[in-house]
Amino acid sequence: MEHDAEDFVRAHTRLAAVPYVPEIRLRLVMPGAVPDAGGDDRVYELWERAGRLPFWACPWAGGQALARHVLDHPEIVRGRTVLDLATGSGLVAVAAALAGAALVVANDVDPYALAAVAVNARANGVAVRIAGGDLLDGTPSPQVVLAGDVYYEEPLARRVTPFLSRAGGDVLIGVPDRACSYLPEGVFEQVAVHHVPAYLEDVPSKRTTIYQLSKHAVT
Repeated sequence: MEHDAEDFVRAHTRLAAVPYVPEIRLRLVMPGAVPDAGGDDRVYELWERAGRLPFWACPWAGGQALARHVLDHPEIVRGRTVLDLATGSGLVAVAAALAGAALVVANDVDPYALAAVAVNARANGVAVRIAGGDLLDGTPSPQVVLAGDVYYEEPLARRVTPFLSRAGGDVLIGVPDRACSYLPEGVFEQVAVHHVPAYLEDVPSKRTTIYQLSKHAVT
């Protein structure tokens, strides 16, 4: 399955620079931040082929902002162990590895995402450890937990927040401004704001905020 999934990723994407993080190249459903005519159709076609929405094939705003923030502030991860939760394409994991993390673990429940991470890590010349499956009932042990775009639906948000709150180290998330954001109040503190080229969004650019878990958060 592993090699078949990697072959599937390569067959339906092409290697391109990430719009807001051009230092990193990923296998994407198409290059660029704003799709050209027919761009959405390519995503829907891939959705049908993969059997689920291909989060791993698109440069989502939260991940782009978080990857940019990590590369601009490498001290966040340098020499530390890192978990990239709901990694998708592996963009944030690759950024952490490039920024000097001692160990990067990329997690996702989608086998195609895990295959994409493996392909993308090799394309950028970095080592990323892959961990499949649902981790949200456990307790994260890495020194840094990173998560882009995990507050877009309520059921996921309800499980993600307690998981992140159990982390013993630093937690950073990337959250685009969306009507469907389920970011809880009183749990995170704003760190930075980015205006990120948006893909498959309602506007060409998304205001995206980097938050850190508050040391005084109550969940």
